[in-house]
Formats: sequence, C-alpha cells, structure tokens
Amino acid sequence: MLIVYLILSVFGTCIGSFANVCIARIPQSLSVVSPGSFCSECKKSIKFYDNIPLISYILLKGRCRNCAAKIGLRYFLVELISGAAALLIFSYYGISLDGLFCFIFFELLLIISCIDIDHRIIPNILSLPGIGFFFAVSFFSQSITWQASFLGIMTGGIILYIIAFIYFLIRKVDGMGGGDIKLLAMAGAFIGWQGVVFTIFLSSMTGTLTIIGMMLSKQKLNMKTSIPFGPFICFGAVVYLLFGPQLIRWYLY
Repeated sequence: MLIVYLILSVFGTCIGSFANVCIARIPQSLSVVSPGSFCSECKKSIKFYDNIPLISYILLKGRCRNCAAKIGLRYFLVELISGAAALLIFSYYGISLDGLFCFIFFELLLIISCIDIDHRIIPNILSLPGIGFFFAVSFFSQSITWQASFLGIMTGGIILYIIAFIYFLIRKVDGMGGGDIKLLAMAGAFIGWQGVVFTIFLSSMTGTLTIIGMMLSKQKLNMKTSIPFGPFICFGAVVYLLFGPQLIRWYLY
C-alpha cells in the first residue's frame, strides 16, 4: 500500500509540474507542449535533471542553474498541492474513473485560480471545453447523472449571470466577469446544481471575509478595486467535491 501511495504522490507532482507550464503559458497564448521547459529570464532550456518535481527546486534552492534567477515559490507549491491532492482524491475514490475525473477537475481549478490571481482572467480555452468535457464525463461517472450535470451547467451559468446583470443595472459597471460565469457553469457540470448553490454560498462568504481582512490590514480598497473571484469559486467547488454532501447533511440534521 505504501508503494501505491508513493506512486500516486509522484503522479500528482508530475501533473503539478505540467500545471505550472499551463499557468505560465496559457495567458500568453503559447503552446503548453513545445518548446520544452525553459527559464523565463535567460530563456535557456531546463535540463531534465533540473526539472524533477519538488526535488529539483529544493536542490537548486529555488534558482535557475544557468542564470541564478529566482524561481517563484508557487512552482514548488503547485507541485506539492497536486501531489497531496492526488493522494487524497484517489484514497477517497479509489483507483477509478471517478477518481481520475475528480483529479482532473481539481487540477483544472488549480490552474484557473493561479491564472486569475496573476492576470485577472479566466481563459475561455479552459472553461468552455471544460463545460463540454465534464458534461461528457457524466455519462461515464457513477457520481453524477447527465441530467444533474446539465442542470448544474444551467444553474451555474444563469445564477451568476443574473447577479452580474443586477449589479450592472445598479452601478452601471461590470461587477463580475463573464469568465466567472463560465467557470461556475463548468463546475456545475461536475458537481450539479446543489454543488453550485453550495459553491456560491461558500465563495461569497470567503470572498467577503477576505475583503474584510484586507480592509482591517489597512490596504487601500474601494468599490473599483479588482479582486479575482475565480479562486473563491474554485475553493468552494473543491470543498463541495470532498466534503459538501456531509456538510449539508450536518447542517440540515
């Protein structure tokens, strides 16, 4: 069993390494396949032995071997989180299609969160195919039916669209990007309408608490301050995926 856990962790960190490539290149409309990994500062290719998830970062002390430029800590964290997620998800679902679908969903949300934090965008190239992919997944998954998936897409897209439309009518400015709406629709395709409602509630609550925390820390905020909402949606969706039904039962009973 220990060998299985080790393999799952290594698999997760390798996928996390690829996720880092997606986070860096997708916003620049670059291929995530070619060329191979290279330093963003000196542009030199990274050797395979300097591209081992987690280990290379530690051995190189977070710096490029060629130019000594600092490598962001997030590269390490994304690999670490991905490895831990693989271990947790496959331990929960077992080595199964549902476990694989769940892990893909998590990694996609992780990539989207990081991109939204950096660039304040949620690329359509991730969310729109994601809606179709996870709807297709519902025909093979034992966790959600295609009817629930379709209803989740409709609920996710419509609810946020209505909220955004009302905000626009009141303030005459866009308060929520279309990317957030597509992201919630994508999440709904995998977690259903109940997951969407749970995600909206939790993401709104955590987003509000974050803003309050920023205000208490005396950061300069105003009504025009841009705060990415995508990471909060992703957080809510992941919490529902792992603990949502149990939390709902606990709340109701």
